[in-house]
Amino acid sequence: MSTLKALVLSGGKGTRLRPLTYTSAKQLIPVANKPILFYVLDSIVAANVRDIGIIISPETGDEIRRAVGDGGRWGAKIEYIVQDVPGGLAHAVKVARPFLADSPFVMYLGDNLVGDRLNAYVDLFQGDKADAVILLKPVGDPSAFGVAKTADDGSIIRLVEKPEKPESNLALVGVYIFSPAVHDAIDRLKPSARGELEITDAIQELINHGCTVRSRTLDKWWLDTGKKDDILSANTVVLEEYTTLDIKGRVDKLSQVTGMVGIGKGTEIVNSKIHGPVLIGEDVRVANSFIGPSSSIGSQCSIINSAIENCVILEDVQIEGIDRIEDSLIGRSTKINRNNSNHKALRVMLGDDSRVEV
Repeated sequence: MSTLKALVLSGGKGTRLRPLTYTSAKQLIPVANKPILFYVLDSIVAANVRDIGIIISPETGDEIRRAVGDGGRWGAKIEYIVQDVPGGLAHAVKVARPFLADSPFVMYLGDNLVGDRLNAYVDLFQGDKADAVILLKPVGDPSAFGVAKTADDGSIIRLVEKPEKPESNLALVGVYIFSPAVHDAIDRLKPSARGELEITDAIQELINHGCTVRSRTLDKWWLDTGKKDDILSANTVVLEEYTTLDIKGRVDKLSQVTGMVGIGKGTEIVNSKIHGPVLIGEDVRVANSFIGPSSSIGSQCSIINSAIENCVILEDVQIEGIDRIEDSLIGRSTKINRNNSNHKALRVMLGDDSRVEV
């Protein structure tokens, strides 16, 4: 069998995360101060897959190229593949055919985070000489996803993309492993009612032609970070799982730090309370403020006379005099300050370079 490659899908326009995605690719929004796409690449390389193609769109492709580079930081080789129109996941595979050639490959959606390691699924794929391995996870609203109906032995009976009446609660996670047989299956597809080539239809086509399709249900978490609340949930999960007490900046004697808190170099905490899990970047100033659980704050920010909880705050944000900001996603270089208002709490989603007075 040829060496396993990886195909990471980082196209799309991120319409559900506007206005933030007017100026930034959704896959580069940080969770715990690291771009989502970087977690994906970490996972792929940890499975010893180092030949990686990244699907990009004309709108955000240049930004992804600048952020990721040639893959050297991961010890990987990265090739960029432009998908001119968002024609579906199977269409992305079709566009990537010259890169994939006759190699088996992992396909990973660039805005998904998975708690499980890939290695076990790669071993299953190779050990069973499968044509596809799909990951499943029970969800509350399966109609928003591709859905799998399985037999008692766990084999796949049927896959349906975003069904109105789901036959199970098992959603397809955005991680797949395919043999080259998937290309012939995709060639036989017709566009769905959405006008796209669906990867669920391609997998169903493999099943219809007697190919070996294996599934496994994730033991750990899966986070599809397509909306603001998804980003906040992912931030909470990652902070809780990975944050350790690591204080590189300066915390004065009037301040209190409790729980798992990371504070970057050059950061100064003055007369403030930090209650973890919290991650604060480098060269941040926090004064006379409260930073509550599940918050990540990017570098070069300033939080003065304010309270923050369950927020993702990107770089170079200035917040001053705000009684409470919660459940918020705030873009780069944004300024929020009080202007003689009686508002007590804010819940916002702001794109880069915003200005807010309350």
